[in-house]
Amino acid sequence: MSQEKTAYAEDTDIDTHLDELPSEAAVEETVESLEANGFEVVVVDSAAEALETIQSHIPAGASVMNGHSTTLEEIGIDDYLSSGDHGWESLPEEIRRIDDDAERQAARRDSQTADYFLGSVNGISQTGELVAADRSGSRIGAYPFAASNVVVVSGINKIVPTLTDALDRLETVAYPLENERAKEAYGVESAIAKQLIFRKELDEGRTTVLLVGEDLGY
Repeated sequence: MSQEKTAYAEDTDIDTHLDELPSEAAVEETVESLEANGFEVVVVDSAAEALETIQSHIPAGASVMNGHSTTLEEIGIDDYLSSGDHGWESLPEEIRRIDDDAERQAARRDSQTADYFLGSVNGISQTGELVAADRSGSRIGAYPFAASNVVVVSGINKIVPTLTDALDRLETVAYPLENERAKEAYGVESAIAKQLIFRKELDEGRTTVLLVGEDLGY
């Protein structure tokens, strides 16, 4: 089943003004603000470069977990983790092999403390804040503290002028699209149940924001 935005955008009412590619000046301002807030920032042109950056960023032997993300799927990290051709401890693959529901849920909780947690966000303000939300919290739970290192991958279409705009983008772009995907994939509606505003990273080098110069994700 496709997770790509094009599979749902035509039939979903979203605020397209909060899902446009920003100017070069806006990207530069965002990078400066994120760095001022303690985030490491890497800017690449394409999804292929984003995957290559992650491959070179994470050392062999590290435990790696990914939160559900259309963006990660679009850059190919899900397939790469499944391939086994990386030298990492792929926690998603280990979790999939657990048959018992309670044991699998416990393993998902434990995976929040991975050496590297990969995910995305729903909005990035030019003032340097990240906004994300989950129905269960299985993605954003790792971001503030649990994981040793976090890599946030985002298309530049998620950059908006202010924190208020980033919160609005979550409500009027990301949620409607994710809700349609959830209904098709799981037969249930999604929900903005657990929400994170990641204002600053005080642990130097812990969180890297990987900005991709494409329209990616919700």
